[in-house]
This record gives sequence, structure tokens and C-alpha cells, in this order.
Amino acid sequence: MTKRILSGVQPSGALTLGNYLGALKNWQSLQENHDCLFCIVNLHAITVPVEPDALRKQTLEIAATYLACGIDPVQSHIFVQSHVPAHAELGWVLGCKTPMGWLNRMTQFKDKAGKHKEKASLGLYGYPTLQAADILLYQADGVPVGDDQKQHIELTRDIAMSVNSAYGKDLFTVPEPMIEKTAARIMSLRDGTKKMSKSDPSDFSRLNLTDSADEIRLKIKKAKTDSGPLPETLEGLKDRPEAKNLVAIFASLSKQSEEDVCRQYAGAPFSVFKPDLADLAVEVLAPTGESIKKYLKETSELERHLKRGADYANEIAEKTLKDVFETIGFLPRL
Repeated sequence: MTKRILSGVQPSGALTLGNYLGALKNWQSLQENHDCLFCIVNLHAITVPVEPDALRKQTLEIAATYLACGIDPVQSHIFVQSHVPAHAELGWVLGCKTPMGWLNRMTQFKDKAGKHKEKASLGLYGYPTLQAADILLYQADGVPVGDDQKQHIELTRDIAMSVNSAYGKDLFTVPEPMIEKTAARIMSLRDGTKKMSKSDPSDFSRLNLTDSADEIRLKIKKAKTDSGPLPETLEGLKDRPEAKNLVAIFASLSKQSEEDVCRQYAGAPFSVFKPDLADLAVEVLAPTGESIKKYLKETSELERHLKRGADYANEIAEKTLKDVFETIGFLPRL
């Protein structure tokens, strides 16, 4: 039986090189032998302040990026979270079944709320139960995630097993995290100790998949480095986070090992390495950016694919929700 996977991205800014190498590239290969649902999680996006026009624009941009990065809308199913009402409905049910102590251990709320948690929204606090609903709604066998999301999948598993046990039946498939072991961890171009993020205030901290060739070249030119030449071995990159990050990016884009890149550029200054990296990044990323822009010029095709994906998702989601409602004692819908 074909295994089903579910993953998604918030429409909270343009996707980056880090998103491509850490997720989208992997999704492209997963769709060959899995039943894949790829969601644009706009309900999660409003857990923090966001302008309505920006949310609409970014939702379509994420959809266009999925397609431009090789997600086949026939082979896979792309949809918007809010187009499937069962997400919010199951999210409420799971919120009523999740102990506060479990949520208090989640690091994302602490990180995003910071020192002003009393001003944070209830949605931000309850984000993990909605994420659990996203996954459990589709009886997903696996969820491709990075290490930073592993805690959320562990909570989802705990919720699924707890509810299954409470009602004495397998209401939910208990999902497994699918962590890509070979994916490079792409860091900020301004700080090699921080992950590249689409929410970083500085646009020069990242390579966006929508960047033009000129923007890519400028960002790499301005990327932070140190004064030393590139070493012959990986050992020489120890305690040189910015240099290590640029080598990792080159290796990922050229499909080489970081060791091979070091050997190729041993002793070279960054004035030699950066132009070559810029040429490589333009070669790989610029066509994706052009494809995204093409999809966004005429959104009717995007909307058609999103409608098809939502129809497929709703069919699965409503079946799960009906079973859950019946099990917990809700009257059937009339």
C-alpha cells in the first residue's frame, strides 16, 4: 500500500535556498512513490500579525514556488489549509484532548512570544494542536521535517496515541518524522551560526527563490566571510561558520561533497570563490525564480491546481472528521 505523507509551509515570506535544499528538493523525489499532500498553512500564518494583502500574495507565491520547484500538481496534491474546514474543526477537538503541560514544553511558543508572552495570541500557544490536526486529519504515515520541527511531530504522535487509547480504537495513524539526513543545514549569509530564515529582518541574510540573477550575485558578494583562504580539508573550517556555510551551499548546489569543494578551492581567497559560487547559484536558482514569476502573472492555473488539491484533501479529511465526531459523541450533521 502506498504510504501517505503530509507537509506544508507557512505563507510568511518568500521561500529560500534553505527551504529548497532542506525540504522542496526532497519533496520532489518523495512524490514518485508516495501519496503526497503539500499544504500552504495560512491558518498558522495568522498566529502572528500579518497584513491581509500580504497573506493573499504570499499564499499564491508559495503555491507558485511548489510548482516551480518540481512538485507535480497531478502526481501530488497542493492545497490551501483554510480551503479544508476540517483543519480548524479537528484542531479544536485535539486542543480539548491535549494537556496544558504538553504545550508548555513546546519551544516554538517560547521562541516566538519572547519576553512578551502575555501579549501573544491563543493561536500561537495552541499552534501545535492545529499542526497535529493537519497531520492526523489525513492519516499521514510520515511527515518530512527538519530537526527543528521534530518536537512537533513527537507531540502529534503523543496526541494520536493518547486519543486512540482513550477511545479504544485506532482513530488516527501514528505518523513517523521523515528527517532528511543528507540535506545540508543552510545558514544565514550574515551570521553563519543562525539558520537561513525567510522571516529574518535582513533580506541579505538569505537567497530567496524569487531573487533575480543580479540580486543573487549581490547577496553572495556581500555575504559575511573571514579573512583566511579556503582550507584544504573540512577540519580547516572548524570555528569558521561563515566560510563553512558558503562551502556547504556550493557543495549542495553542485552536488559535490564539502570535502571535494575544499580540495578544489584549497588556498583560494573568497574573492575567487564567491564569483564562482554566485555563477553556480544563478545557474541553479534563477530559472526557478523566472518560473515563479510566470505562474504569478496569470494565477488561473494556480487556482485550478489548488481547487483540485483541496477537493482531494476535503474528501480524506471529512472521512476522518466524521469518524472522530461519531466516536466522541457528536450528533451527525443533518
